Amino acid sequence: MKTFARFGLCILASGLLWAADAKAVLVFHQTASGAVPAPGAPLSAPEHRAPNHPAPNHPASLLPHNVGPAGMTAHHGTRSAWGGSHTGYLAANPPPAGETAEPRQAPATEEAAPQIGEEKDDANGEESEEDDEDGFEEEFGDPSEKEVFDPLSGYNRAMTSFNDGLYVWVLDPVARGYRYVAPEFARRGIRHFFNNLLFPVRFINNTLQLKFKNAGEEFLRFCINTTLGILGFWDPAKEWFGLEAHPEDFGQTLGFYGVGSGFHIVLPFFGPSNLRDMFSMAPDYYLELTPDFFLNPENYPDSDIYKAIALKAFKDVNNTSLRIGEYENLKKDAIDLYPFLREVYEQNRNKQISE
Repeated sequence: MKTFARFGLCILASGLLWAADAKAVLVFHQTASGAVPAPGAPLSAPEHRAPNHPAPNHPASLLPHNVGPAGMTAHHGTRSAWGGSHTGYLAANPPPAGETAEPRQAPATEEAAPQIGEEKDDANGEESEEDDEDGFEEEFGDPSEKEVFDPLSGYNRAMTSFNDGLYVWVLDPVARGYRYVAPEFARRGIRHFFNNLLFPVRFINNTLQLKFKNAGEEFLRFCINTTLGILGFWDPAKEWFGLEAHPEDFGQTLGFYGVGSGFHIVLPFFGPSNLRDMFSMAPDYYLELTPDFFLNPENYPDSDIYKAIALKAFKDVNNTSLRIGEYENLKKDAIDLYPFLREVYEQNRNKQISE
């Protein structure tokens, strides 16, 4: 028995010695490969390996510690044995002289590119703003800055001020008082009556401009309104039959055949006009009917100048009473009243002629 016991102890001791030798060999192998720090080296806290980080023995692990597999800058430092550090390789293979293991810097062009783009955007923005300003000035520029042949500008300015004062201090107050005492239906009937008296002016000028359809409608309107409309105080031609008026005058007829407007001229009491329209007032005046055409046809036409002036004044007061505030709204946008009214008049006349 003693012999067997001694033999067992010898076998157990041999096994322990073999295990100790194997562990020593394993620790030596790991220390040489860098997986385990050398004796006396400080141990860092264990950290987890990134999902795409190569194993310690992978060929990519032989790259410098600041460059990853795809050439991207690595942000990890010296790892511990649990993280697979490359410290052992760097210690054995230091970088060449003049090179450091600092992270690579981004190219300067990456930062400069947005600045160049911003400069281009700023330049394009400035050009577009300048184009917008030029277009705005061309379309909505001050009419007074345009070169217009206006030899009577001094007289026209003075007469514009005179007519404006006449309207503000005389015509407008009288028209407001008249509107206060006269009902609207009566004032509208009077306006229809005077418009009906303009039938010869509209009929002849539409015919001269070869607008025969409009001339025919004017003839029908005069017949219907004079009879059914009781001398024109009512407009059944428009309300019942849809026949619209077609205002034309001799100045539009001359413009239709290419006669220029000439220079601008402001007439007292009548307002803005031009050389062509001023001379056209004479034939229109003799063509216009007067109330004597119905009331006293034997003495028509009446040459009493004072009666004509009184009828003109009464018609203007009646028409103004139906348009209270329109002139004020028109001139409130004017920086300089005379050139503003001049341009409004000329543009309106050109539009009437083109139609």
